[in-house]
Amino acid sequence: MQLKPVKTVDSIEPGVFKKEFYQPGVPVVIKDLAKNWPASTKWNWDYFKSLVGDKKVPLYNNIKSDAYTPINKADDYKTFGEYIDMISKGPAGWRIFLFNIFDHAPQLINDFTWPEHLMTGFVKKYPMLFTGGATSITHMHFDIDMSHILHTQFAGRKRILLFPYSEQHKLYRKPFEVLSLADFSHYHEGNGTPDYKQFPALKLAQGYDFILEPGDTLFMPAGYWHHMEYLESGFAMSLRALQPSLGGKLKGVWNLFGMRSIDTMMKKTAPKWWYESKKKKIFANAEKELMHT
Repeated sequence: MQLKPVKTVDSIEPGVFKKEFYQPGVPVVIKDLAKNWPASTKWNWDYFKSLVGDKKVPLYNNIKSDAYTPINKADDYKTFGEYIDMISKGPAGWRIFLFNIFDHAPQLINDFTWPEHLMTGFVKKYPMLFTGGATSITHMHFDIDMSHILHTQFAGRKRILLFPYSEQHKLYRKPFEVLSLADFSHYHEGNGTPDYKQFPALKLAQGYDFILEPGDTLFMPAGYWHHMEYLESGFAMSLRALQPSLGGKLKGVWNLFGMRSIDTMMKKTAPKWWYESKKKKIFANAEKELMHT
């Protein structure tokens, strides 16, 4: 992989943000965007536990989903309080994602400000909290709705790999899915992942490698592939904004209601044939990328 750090700024003017990052679709880390939010001092494990400790939440482990696993299928369930107790005791490879804590504790909405000076189109019904224990992994994927994301880290550090959507075939994207066939777990440790022998086109993939610190906000443009590893137990919030173009919005709608429905149906009706068919396509696409070098 050909990796470089993401540009980091302390603060940014709206005009500069739109011209240099939003419009061309380039990621950036903004250090001070959330510093004046009440959330930056109020939000912690004990506070969340007092608000939603009794709510049952879906948990996801580090095992990469196989060919027959429905997308976003939870691996376990616990109350939020039980989960916080578990990850507070030390490394625990369990994470929560797409948990709308604001449905259960709407007062949290008052603890941050929608950054509409930077971009518009925020889906205000769905701010999302993401939490993970130290060592937990979010495997390589892109967000199915193709929204722009502002991802603010409040506690703990995460190591992140980012790639533009256009790198999809070098990343061995599974057809009709948002996932990569390759495993990037502990990619920075040099322990044989990713497997360049099995996935040689990965060597050509151009992207970013960096650590997101508490207080940082990552702007992740629509369609960006991302792989995240929690270096410490922590939590973050994503604010999603629809693409301004009709084409961008339609891509998200197709992914959610067309592509995913087809994949789910085929996994149920002809799982082995569907898997083998997709696998053949994955490597054919990667071979084309290799031939172009």
